[in-house]
Amino acid sequence: MNDGQLLRYSRHILLDEIGIEGQERLLKATALIVGAGGLGSPAALYLASAGVGRILLADGDTIDLTNLQRQILHAHDRLGQAKALSGQAALRSINPEVTVEALTSRLEGPMLDRLVAGVDVVLDCCDNFATRHAVNRACVAHRTPLVSGAAIRFSGQLSVFDTRRADAPCYNCLFPEGDDVDDVRCAVTGVFAPLTGIVGAMQAAEALKLLAGAGTPVVGRLLLLDGLSMEWRSVKFGKDPQCAVCAATACLS
Repeated sequence: MNDGQLLRYSRHILLDEIGIEGQERLLKATALIVGAGGLGSPAALYLASAGVGRILLADGDTIDLTNLQRQILHAHDRLGQAKALSGQAALRSINPEVTVEALTSRLEGPMLDRLVAGVDVVLDCCDNFATRHAVNRACVAHRTPLVSGAAIRFSGQLSVFDTRRADAPCYNCLFPEGDDVDDVRCAVTGVFAPLTGIVGAMQAAEALKLLAGAGTPVVGRLLLLDGLSMEWRSVKFGKDPQCAVCAATACLS
């Protein structure tokens, strides 16, 4: 690190759990953020400000007026712009040393697989189960840690799926694909604006811990937040030995 970086990241370096070595790991790391909306906004802002060296910001949507209630990565004068490009500009203004790549199409198929294979951590900040499961399959296939968050109405949730550990469950173990679960969208049900900030910031915290090698990640635990009472619950869950995603991959490895 140069003198400027030592000063910029000094508050991290002062932490024994991170220090110079942990901060250098952050500077060399690559993170993929899937979704630049309510969750992806605070997550991306904290990763960039913390010095994660390369951030891939993926979102195929454009900014509309209803987004600005909670999607703090964007601004009124960028209405109609691609969220990924808007986010790229915002992150560069916060930390010009960070490389930010804007991906303006929906991630799927070979492109998703290729991107996940080349990063150190993935943050699932999207709003639909199809994408969540596709991201999970790619993360399991390449043993890339996945930090998953969700927020709707006044309810938030967070978990980490790190299948580098043989005993760790994947997203499909917790929410099996094909179950009779309907996507619930903010456009229909609403969402409390600060809730997305709370969950997105926690996703950033878990990602930074994984990258820096600090603390204990939320693996095998689902954190549930009731935003009305501001109470957290922690629910433990394990690996499904019959999981169609991670059990099958384990057998092939």
